[in-house]
Amino acid sequence: MSIVLTPFARTRLFPRNARRNTIRDCTAEEFERRLNDDAPLKVLDGYAPFCKLHVHRNWTSTRCLTAPITEANRHLLRSAYEARSPAELPVLVRWFEGLDVPVANYLLVILYDREQLAREDTSIEADWGVVGCLYTELPEEIPMAPITMMRNALGVEEGGSGVPLDPEAYRRSVAFWEQNANWRP
Repeated sequence: MSIVLTPFARTRLFPRNARRNTIRDCTAEEFERRLNDDAPLKVLDGYAPFCKLHVHRNWTSTRCLTAPITEANRHLLRSAYEARSPAELPVLVRWFEGLDVPVANYLLVILYDREQLAREDTSIEADWGVVGCLYTELPEEIPMAPITMMRNALGVEEGGSGVPLDPEAYRRSVAFWEQNANWRP
């Protein structure tokens, strides 16, 4: 099985100007090589048949992706309308600013198979392409953000995957994201 970083994941996980909330202490090429050389601790089924998550122990200083919302940190929450790329419409997002989060114990690499990526106009030579990565305390998937689930249901032309919305998964997502938020330096 071969794995490559998609252009979408490369710019999000390894931006030109490194940030504290992206993958640290390795290059995109080193990351890709590690995914191909080291077997994951386990493989989780993703939200659709074309999606898998490879769980790796974190070998970097990458910090957890999310933090719990508490009365002590609620005042640090910010929000704005943002797009992930110039081709996508902006959506409402929220995050913490000024919060120090722990180093993640695990990296959960989100993979799509070659056929799905082709449907989304991304050609790869490998069997699987990295579309994202979760940085977590536990070796478990955190729920996809509700807005990502909605974008996926809208279809490829809106930056999604075309997978219909699962109401129960959406409710689980809302329950998690009501209590947690991403962070930014």
